[in-house]
Amino acid sequence: MSPNVLRWFSLVALLWLQSINGTNLSFPAYSSQLKEFLSISQFKLNYLSFASDAGKVLGFISGIAAVHLPLPLVLLAGGSLGFAGYGLQYLSIVKKMFTLSFYQIWGLSFLAGNSICWINTACYIVAINSFPVNRQVAVGITASYQGLSGKIYTDIVHTFFYSSQREAASGYLLLNALVPLVCCVLTAPMLMRQAKATSYPTRDVKVGFIFLFAVTIATGIYAVATSLLPAPAVLVLVGIVLFLLAPLAIPTGFTLEELMSCRRSHQKIHDLEVPIEEDQKKEEEEIDEKAMLGVKEEVEWTQLWKKLDFWLYFGLYLFGPTVGLVFMNNLGQIAESRGCAATSSLVALSSSFGFFGRLLPSLLDYFFSKKRYMPSCLVSMAVSLVAMVASFLLLLIDSDIALYISTAMIGVFCGALTSLSVTMTAELFGTKHFGVNHNIVVVSIPIGSFVFGLFAAKVYRDGAAFDAQFDGKCFGMYCFQTTLIFWGMLCSFAAVLAAILYLRNRKFYTQKS
Repeated sequence: MSPNVLRWFSLVALLWLQSINGTNLSFPAYSSQLKEFLSISQFKLNYLSFASDAGKVLGFISGIAAVHLPLPLVLLAGGSLGFAGYGLQYLSIVKKMFTLSFYQIWGLSFLAGNSICWINTACYIVAINSFPVNRQVAVGITASYQGLSGKIYTDIVHTFFYSSQREAASGYLLLNALVPLVCCVLTAPMLMRQAKATSYPTRDVKVGFIFLFAVTIATGIYAVATSLLPAPAVLVLVGIVLFLLAPLAIPTGFTLEELMSCRRSHQKIHDLEVPIEEDQKKEEEEIDEKAMLGVKEEVEWTQLWKKLDFWLYFGLYLFGPTVGLVFMNNLGQIAESRGCAATSSLVALSSSFGFFGRLLPSLLDYFFSKKRYMPSCLVSMAVSLVAMVASFLLLLIDSDIALYISTAMIGVFCGALTSLSVTMTAELFGTKHFGVNHNIVVVSIPIGSFVFGLFAAKVYRDGAAFDAQFDGKCFGMYCFQTTLIFWGMLCSFAAVLAAILYLRNRKFYTQKS
């Protein structure tokens, strides 16, 4: 298999891995049932939600492991950690095979959350190494598929486990344990022989990405449509599977093209052997030069804390994308407090729009990056943060329509911020230590999840105290009103940090453009 075909097969494998790696995105769909299973308060439920995010605190270990271990092993480690974390919870909570304390369940949720980092690290490194010049496009497209995870798991549950809310909750735990591990085992061989970033036909890259964009956009439209319109669950799931298989047409097509041209070029190989080698070396140097153009400097992870840009960026991530994730974690309780029973539909909706949000930066970068009016990543992040502020304010309106629109908007812009942050880490701190550096940045997620989620739980508890007949549950707009205003203020502060960071690096972005 040629390096060109191999890198495209690897990219397809990354799409599949990311599409099932967002196991935490399905938490809102079964959080209310989990609360009843364990007979816990809103505060303890928030602690469990935080546990999954807290696993990212040790995410940098996966980055260090990726430096010293083969990437397939890193991938399998991630699948195994998730299998242990969710599998033991399933056996204890659903099957009652043994009893676990709340703190042991918290530890397993922590382990499951950490597994996501291992799979993410392997995917990001393979994407960057395989497409160094088009790394934002490659990473952005693969990361966008993680936004589909909530939708995919919801469709599987609706197909096989939806006889009752209780069975649906058990289905989510079982799927979160098995699906990532199975997918890691199946795709690990594709990453065994990672394609080296040598020269490859420009036409193939252009054709491949344009086709992939078309498939990805079609997949997103299908996901949104089936989230909003009623359709048989089995047919919806079959459609998603077919869309996930569609990208295989790219490496398959290039393979057939190479086989057809092999006979024509076979006789000329000996005559052109030396010139070909010289051209390859020259193009490799050009690739390295082009890849470095989008990097401000290479910073080792041990030196990050000395950089003011790092702390500004860390704060931006803490008060921006993290707030969106905290909203998603509390989506089940927000919908319940407003009297909306369609929690799973909201999860599928946010997941589908999050998919488009993650894809949007890559789409714009690929087709408009050479245009002078194309905004930088930091400007795009600032605009997305302002839009999230508007979304939280819209949620103050007591209407199911406002809830659906705001959930979709937060899904889009939080997804865009997540995708942009991957590029930002590479631009500001380089690609050589990306695996560790980016996992250090996302440590802000567990910090924000705990603090901002705890604030939401306190406001919720105070609201529930007004009416004891609901047994600790809060119903009404006041349950999250103060929280939504607080979250909006945090996103406003993050937008200010994005503006400051842009002003500090304006010269770099001017040269880059």
